[in-house]
Amino acid sequence: MTESTYRIQGATGEWEVVIGLEVHAQITTQAKLFSGAATAFGAEPNTQVSLVDAAMPGMLPVPNRECIRQAVRTGMAINAQINRYSRFDRKNYFYADLPQGYQISQLYHPIVGEGQIEISLDDKNPDAATKTIGIERIHVEQDAGKLMHDQHPTRSYVDLNRSGVALMEIVSRPDMRSPAEAGAYLSKLRTILRYVGSCDGNMDQGSMRADVNVSVRKPGEEFGTRTETKNVNSVRFVMAVVEQEARRQVDLIEDGGKVVQETRLYDPDRNETRSMRSKEDAHDYRYFPDPDLLPLELDDAFLEECRASLPELPDAKRHRYENDLGLSPYNAGVLTADADTARWFETLIAASAAKQGKAEGDVAKAAANWLLSELFGALNKLGKGLEDSPVSPEAAAELLALVGDGTISGSIAKQVLEKMLETGAGAAEIVEREGLKQTSDTSAIEAAIAKILADNADKVEQYKAGKEALFGFFVGQTMKAMQGKANPQVVNELLKKMLG
Repeated sequence: MTESTYRIQGATGEWEVVIGLEVHAQITTQAKLFSGAATAFGAEPNTQVSLVDAAMPGMLPVPNRECIRQAVRTGMAINAQINRYSRFDRKNYFYADLPQGYQISQLYHPIVGEGQIEISLDDKNPDAATKTIGIERIHVEQDAGKLMHDQHPTRSYVDLNRSGVALMEIVSRPDMRSPAEAGAYLSKLRTILRYVGSCDGNMDQGSMRADVNVSVRKPGEEFGTRTETKNVNSVRFVMAVVEQEARRQVDLIEDGGKVVQETRLYDPDRNETRSMRSKEDAHDYRYFPDPDLLPLELDDAFLEECRASLPELPDAKRHRYENDLGLSPYNAGVLTADADTARWFETLIAASAAKQGKAEGDVAKAAANWLLSELFGALNKLGKGLEDSPVSPEAAAELLALVGDGTISGSIAKQVLEKMLETGAGAAEIVEREGLKQTSDTSAIEAAIAKILADNADKVEQYKAGKEALFGFFVGQTMKAMQGKANPQVVNELLKKMLG
């Protein structure tokens, strides 16, 4: 492990930044934490609100088993301690979007204890430094509603659709020391959550957001006073918050000021943080055990069911791609960085192996190279992502099989892919309809080569005189004359023979 050397240069010397993140991740469930109301994103305001969510008198919360299950699975995915006994507490504060006047959360006995996540500061480089970031806890809590200030010139409206939605609050230790480390941690955590299926990680929709705790100190000294910047909703913005807030604190201290513990907001348009309110301590919320909810006690069968349901996680998958499938560290890293990409790739190699009658390890390299260069490149030109691809993994496997058995060349395959993306037709259909099959007819290729050699007698002499780099020129001219349909292996063999 190599420590980051990120430092802020101040008038009095170097400063070190200390970062911790509290990530709020919406649990992927069809119903809320304590009610049966729906959780779908984008619904009309106040259309997904039960009597429990609206805090009507006499309503009692009932825990959603699936929310608890997903939190436990997430804890297991980061090698965290799972607490068999946990308890819900009331966090008391008054705000217009909190109908109960308190939030049901967990303070004293969270469901998940200490864990860890290993990050790399450069996933494309297998030799890049790695660092282990400690996780202090994961607790389950209900979300508040949302105030809407732009619906009326003099009034604010309240939308309670999010009220009662289940959240995991994932609290890191203050182990990060640079914007890059904070960004890498949040990206890795998001990847794990998406693999597990416990959160969709859609930060732009608010289903995952981070509170960024930042303080500064002279290297080796005690921790400074921290500020908390609330509800940051992208990896890029988290990194910007760290950079801007640390700079602000250094300038403030060096000007003779004092950092106060407070809650701040980030303005991405101005790239600055602004004070929101003084930061409360736990005692200000008057926590006490929720009298309406019994403690959670998890048995062996439930824990075993959670563990058995976990998928192969990104680090394990990446190692398997490198060691078993022979992929480069770069390709393995890109393919495993997103759960949907990994699933698409695995469907592709399974279908390719079946069509070509080979083992998955024998088709994986070609499939990975084609996916990352050809398909990603073509989709990028169209402004699409893999999730929007008109070409399915099975259709892609058909195209790769035609290349593999010599029916078409690699250059022709690019043309076929373009037509597949345009029309949605299959590769074999396009090749047949367009007459794109590769030829190994030696007489036709020999005739084309003979004409090229006759037309370029000067270059033939140069080649025979030792300018071997010209061989590529002759290959290119032959393929051009054959409209890309000549078998490259046959072209190479015949050229060597005819050039002497």
